[in-house]
Amino acid sequence: MPRNTIHGASPDREASQLQFLHRQLCVTPPAVSPASVNLRGRTAIVTGANVGLGLECSRQLMELGLSRLILAVRDEAKGQAAREDLTEGVRTFNIDVWKLDMSSYGSIMAFAERCKALPALDVVVLNAGVAKATLDLNPSTGHDEVVQVNYLSTALLTLLLLPIVQSKAQPQRPGRIVVVNSETAAWAAFKERSERPLLPAFDQPGFFDRQDRYYTSKLLGQLFLAELAKRVPPSVAVVNAVNPGLCYGSALHRDANSGITGALLAAFKRAIGRSTAVGARTLTDAAANHGEETHGQYLGDCKLKP
Repeated sequence: MPRNTIHGASPDREASQLQFLHRQLCVTPPAVSPASVNLRGRTAIVTGANVGLGLECSRQLMELGLSRLILAVRDEAKGQAAREDLTEGVRTFNIDVWKLDMSSYGSIMAFAERCKALPALDVVVLNAGVAKATLDLNPSTGHDEVVQVNYLSTALLTLLLLPIVQSKAQPQRPGRIVVVNSETAAWAAFKERSERPLLPAFDQPGFFDRQDRYYTSKLLGQLFLAELAKRVPPSVAVVNAVNPGLCYGSALHRDANSGITGALLAAFKRAIGRSTAVGARTLTDAAANHGEETHGQYLGDCKLKP
């Protein structure tokens, strides 16, 4: 990627671990103000919305006057609990809980089909993601679960929702699809890159590395969005990627929260991590602020990044 002076820093510098620590310790993303953004009359979907970043992003969208919110969750009971949390102390608010299992193509396609019946759909925040401590093959596709959820399933849902968002968004105001990504994509060794065919390589135990697999899944997501933006104009929908930073209180590392490794990870996240409420500000910003200039782009700390 060429050096970029418009954004104020080169990609190499932005991707460095020193800059990562600087952002984590010294940069606080600003909250989106209801005085500057009003989402009244709009409908939004947030995936992985029952906990962590998804829950806090949902709360912030509500505070901006959103008219209808759909919580897309794997566990509907947990989704209902999230709904009760969000509506506590609120007189009236239109919140629905819809089933969505990002490990299942059938669930994804059924969800997209259900979206076709919505009278409006203006914003989609694709927040659901996983990080795994061990190689875990999806029982229905046979693919590594991290690549399955973070890349393949997210790409499929994006493609299925594009024409729906185009047809349901408000006139003269393209809809928005926000894909939660990570700066760790720049740290991916991606040692599978020379394998042909590529996807089966991710399913081989010899290639699995718990950290690099997550990094690579996010890199694949960035590459997909960059190519998608070349083929789909922002008039269809503005599609962007956002990095919330490392956050504590997120369920991302739920499969690595036991034993010594889990304790060390939890301590590290507490030491330098943002709260999910602060990290979610970046998701809300990507969903509610900016314009067509973010199509196919990567945002961090509520700014365009190289």
